[in-house]
Amino acid sequence: MDNAAVNTDGSLLQLVTFKVAEEEFGLEILKVQEIIRTMEITKVPRSPEFVEGVINLRGKVIPIIDLRRRFGLETRAHDQQTRIVVIELGIMVVGFVVDSVSEVLRIPAATVEPPPAIVSGIDSEYISGVGKLPDRLLILLDLDKLLSTDERQVIGGI
Repeated sequence: MDNAAVNTDGSLLQLVTFKVAEEEFGLEILKVQEIIRTMEITKVPRSPEFVEGVINLRGKVIPIIDLRRRFGLETRAHDQQTRIVVIELGIMVVGFVVDSVSEVLRIPAATVEPPPAIVSGIDSEYISGVGKLPDRLLILLDLDKLLSTDERQVIGGI
């Protein structure tokens, strides 16, 4: 989601929400191809630390990124709630390992504020905004900044 999506014209943002550690995040639903249960992930030698490996999803090899590692958080074993969120990142398709997927949510774009300098220890460079919901805050990820150009090239070569 780019900052153009953060507006005040009364439009709604449709988001897929998920948890990593204790925080709830949102991704623009149009970027999400599918959400799958974890499956066997094949390790790839000399890949970046946050790349868990690759999966074969219906004949396509998809790199899998552990968002806990990407954010510098403590890793944990996968469980029944763990999911892989398959997204389109430019011309690439990648999967993000998340602790659990919560719901599909519509929030008024006007409730989204620019990100503070740091949110729950996660650098604001990865965040496009914070959605203020009646009972909680939702961190909106900026997919374009989640991986640098160099990282995309390395992952694209996997």
